[in-house]
Amino acid sequence: MNAPKLKPIFISLSLIAATIAMPSWAEIKEVTLLHTNDIESVYDPVEAFWNDDIEKIGGIPYLATLIKNVQSEEGTSFLLDAGDIYTGALSKKSKGKLPFDLYSSMGYDVIALGNHEFEYGWKSLLDTMPRASFPVLNANIFHEASDTMFSQPYTILERDGIRIGVIAVMGNDAFYNTMWKGNRKGLTIKDPTETAQKWADKIRSDVDMIVVLTHQNKTAPMQTDKEADAEVQRGFDEDYAMAGKLKGVDVIFGGHSDNGLVEPVVHPDTGTVIGLTFGQGMHLGYTKFTVDTEKHDVKFLSGKLIPVESAKLKRNEKAHQLIQQVRDDYPELADELATIDKTASRSYYRESNIGNLVADFMRKSADADIAMISSGSIRVDLNKGVVTRENVMNVFPFTDILTVVELTGENIKELLEYSFTLPYGLAQFSGIKADYDSTKPKQQRLLNLAINGEPVSDTQKYTVATYSYAASGGDGYTVFNKGTTLSTGDSVTQVLIDGFKQSKNIKVPELGRQVDISRQ
Repeated sequence: MNAPKLKPIFISLSLIAATIAMPSWAEIKEVTLLHTNDIESVYDPVEAFWNDDIEKIGGIPYLATLIKNVQSEEGTSFLLDAGDIYTGALSKKSKGKLPFDLYSSMGYDVIALGNHEFEYGWKSLLDTMPRASFPVLNANIFHEASDTMFSQPYTILERDGIRIGVIAVMGNDAFYNTMWKGNRKGLTIKDPTETAQKWADKIRSDVDMIVVLTHQNKTAPMQTDKEADAEVQRGFDEDYAMAGKLKGVDVIFGGHSDNGLVEPVVHPDTGTVIGLTFGQGMHLGYTKFTVDTEKHDVKFLSGKLIPVESAKLKRNEKAHQLIQQVRDDYPELADELATIDKTASRSYYRESNIGNLVADFMRKSADADIAMISSGSIRVDLNKGVVTRENVMNVFPFTDILTVVELTGENIKELLEYSFTLPYGLAQFSGIKADYDSTKPKQQRLLNLAINGEPVSDTQKYTVATYSYAASGGDGYTVFNKGTTLSTGDSVTQVLIDGFKQSKNIKVPELGRQVDISRQ
């Protein structure tokens, strides 16, 4: 008789327990974080010559469309960028105004500062940053004299009841090694991991999840097909180490190295998710999480890189018009300077035909014995056919001036030995013929060297044309500090413009100036 009475009581208690639990379950929400890094003003699609399945890839107006398409399919989403929105002819002409206007039009919620944002000096950057419709973050760059922060250290984004804390930091390589010291004069940097932890501790109780945007790791390889070439992928060691040290941080989105993770990496000790795209606006990073806003519990669901297949996407007209307006304001950018007989492309760890071409123009302009430019300084490829002023300005978009330094033959050997360690890729030369063996120990790789057809003499002095940053010891080329600066001239960009104009019909130089015999 008692059993039938107990059964409904048991059911009733179960219903009550389920009802009590519902509010907690009701607060579990899905959120999608979309991320980019190192787009660097690559405004137009490029041929995806390394991928048989994609015709063209990238281009900001097409990335903008992809972002909108993905957002329309998601529930709650946020859009973040890990820095380097500057560089290139149009950015330079507008002093950074165009990049900020573009990112505002695309609906970014927040960006981190990258080293390229300092290309026109930090004072210019401070003047331009207010154009952004989003927070521009960095927590570890400080004014040296006053020890005050250069930028806003963090922000809290809120949408659909989800609160995300975002912190941004820059690494030492980005700040010291790839930023000209004149553009950061008066600024200093503090430890990125310690700084990120400080702000994470401060805001943790106010948010449901924490994202750190980093601009660190080793400097990026400037090679268009880097996603298909594992050798040039610089990794994300600093992001991974940071992920293992930080407490209470859910996500790190990285930049600077232009490394890419086809799927995000989850640190085994902390559970922190790490995501990077390959940069250049070729992919949109996609990560999805569940967030329990009652328990402040974040769970990673999935992640991927979505290629920007521009041939399959409709052009975003607002982004296109912003770009076109700057081109219209500077019609000289469309000037046709020359034609080239074949595509001139970059190769970060090898001699490249575009590197040879650029170095030839520099050597001729300076009337020097040799010329040198780092692979990382060459920012785009040149397609076969017509070359415009804008194309050339994008090849070398920096403010460096052509500088001639006198070095001994022994110094030049040291310069080559440093280059053969591939710190910033293989330096590109004009006026030399070198054989080397990349399998030998560092500083012992140079086998033979001739300058203008003659064996090098250790004691003879030679003139070397290079860019002013390297001439001052930048990018690790400190051997130039052992020489004597003889002259400075026009900007390297102008030297290249003049070289193309004077040449008109250009035959792209063949390879063979630097031969790694271990690959023969």
